[in-house]
Amino acid sequence: MKTPTVFNIQKFSTHDGPGVRTTIFFKGCPIRCLWCHNPESQNFKPEIMLNKDGKEELIGQNYSIKELVKKIQADQIFYDQSGGGVTFSGGEVMAQPLDYVVELAKECQRVGVSVLIDTCGVAPTEHYQKILPYVDGFLYDLKFLDSSLHQQYTGVDNQLVLKNLLYLSDQGAEIDLRLILLDEINTDNQIAENILAWLKKEAVRVAKISLLPYHNFGQDKYRRLMRECTQHFIEPSQAKLAEIQALYQAAGYQVSIGG
Repeated sequence: MKTPTVFNIQKFSTHDGPGVRTTIFFKGCPIRCLWCHNPESQNFKPEIMLNKDGKEELIGQNYSIKELVKKIQADQIFYDQSGGGVTFSGGEVMAQPLDYVVELAKECQRVGVSVLIDTCGVAPTEHYQKILPYVDGFLYDLKFLDSSLHQQYTGVDNQLVLKNLLYLSDQGAEIDLRLILLDEINTDNQIAENILAWLKKEAVRVAKISLLPYHNFGQDKYRRLMRECTQHFIEPSQAKLAEIQALYQAAGYQVSIGG
């Protein structure tokens, strides 16, 4: 069984699903979002990154399933009290060695820890089929409904994203649909109306919608990785976010701003 690379284990996370959570960030992603605030998540292998003192450090390490479960279980009392659990994120967790990911989810399930999958949807549908029995839901990114825009800003089209979203909906999965918002690119009200029309037409069932405004918190990481920064976007105003939120709420969805 191949062992994936983990670049961060974030304790007491409150933005990656309900309750208090531990988020496991797996290294490696099949797409390249130009707004990515974790560029160290993109490559699948460990890499050198300068720390804030300018010294080199290796980003990414391997853990056995037993080691990861032990770290996850350390905070089980907080999960139980808050309705939280563990979130597998990235990078893209569904593009990692799947046998490992499934076994990790099984083991978390066995010890009573709820598992969520944070995914961009760019992975084989069979991967979602195999993980589905062992997780409690998905934080599912729909970056653009328009395939050409998806290609322009992420490097791939969205055919697989939409296919996998429809599959998970058909299977009755719990879905938190997450919409990244970039001012002047996808904050026009018509774009929200198009998404609502598509969700209705395809009978997509989502438990909630999360609006994720762009932020530039990761800009310094590009310099520390000695890469050109691609984070050159504008954060939507609070008024615009509230306006978009109201559109989705009017259509009957539970909608939050932020993760």
